[in-house]
Amino acid sequence: MRNSPEYVVKLAQRMRSDMTPEEEALWFRLRRRKVDGLRFRRQRPAGRYIVDFYCPELRLMVEIDGGVHCGREEYDENRDAYLAGCGYRVIRFRNEDIDHRLNEVIETIRRIAKEIREQAL
Repeated sequence: MRNSPEYVVKLAQRMRSDMTPEEEALWFRLRRRKVDGLRFRRQRPAGRYIVDFYCPELRLMVEIDGGVHCGREEYDENRDAYLAGCGYRVIRFRNEDIDHRLNEVIETIRRIAKEIREQAL
C-alpha cells in the first residue's frame, strides 16, 4: 500500500541514493552540522510524507521544489498545512534558488532557525 509506513520508509531510503543535483548541493552545505551546529537529516519520513531535509532539534523541514511541483501547488499547501498541524515548520525553496542563490538560502535557514530558537525561550 502506497501510504503504509513501510512503503514510505523504503521510498525515503531509495530517494536518499537518488537525490537531485539541487538536493545534493544543499545537502553538502547542511550536512555535518555546518549550519550553526544544527543536525539535518535528508529524505526523512514524516507521517505519510517524505521531506527533503529535517532538523529534529527545531522541528524544521526544508523542501526544494523542482519541476515535479509545477501544477501541484494545492497538494503542497495541504501537505504543509498537515505538517504544520503536527508541529513542524516548513520552508520551501525552488531549484533556481539553490542553483543561483545558495548562500541566501543558507542565510534564510539560519534566520528561521534563530527565530525558532528565540520563540522557544
